[in-house]
Amino acid sequence: MGIPVNFDSVNLDGILSDWVAALREFSVEAVVVLGPDPFGGKDDRQVTAVHPPLVAEAAVALAESRDFGARWRDSDAPLVAWQTIAKSDPEGTSRWRLLWLAHGYQTVVRVEFSLPAGRAFECFMFSPRELTDRKEAALLAWSALNIWPLVKRSIAGARSMLSPRERECLELAFHGMTARESAQQLNCAERTVNYHLANAMAKLKVDNKMAAIQRACWLGAL
Repeated sequence: MGIPVNFDSVNLDGILSDWVAALREFSVEAVVVLGPDPFGGKDDRQVTAVHPPLVAEAAVALAESRDFGARWRDSDAPLVAWQTIAKSDPEGTSRWRLLWLAHGYQTVVRVEFSLPAGRAFECFMFSPRELTDRKEAALLAWSALNIWPLVKRSIAGARSMLSPRERECLELAFHGMTARESAQQLNCAERTVNYHLANAMAKLKVDNKMAAIQRACWLGAL
């Protein structure tokens, strides 16, 4: 597990802090963003961001669990989930639930943002009280949908290992453009586009353009 992006990004941490402050009217006191491990297997997830930092261990336990994630999507489950933590694990054997309960949290609302090849970013909002009104959970989900573009851009800026030009060439390829078409749009030589694509593939540890596009999406770079 890498260090959450917001631990090294003042901008992203500020966004998360403001988001939590805005959600306090719903008693939300912690948010976690999980993202796919771009160099791991289908079920592997990382803690992309967590606020406040004191719940980082509980966030890692959630990422390491098999709850939600790829297996959740394979079951055709909804993109938004609302759970009372203790009641959703009656045997009390789930480590991540035990850790969150130990921090005093009772409810979690999860919103998924799907990515190519069965991966996703997942936003979790934790409240120390049990939500009893479906409308409250819906408002939390709506909040995540509204703030996600800003959060994703900040994650991409802080996490991406790609240069702006490499990211630009990958984005054009994502939209189906050939190297020649990309060169025309960028007003450069075709070999320059291929050079940037080759660099991007090397940084992302893949050997073809499609795999590079997928991995860049999983990082939040596209």
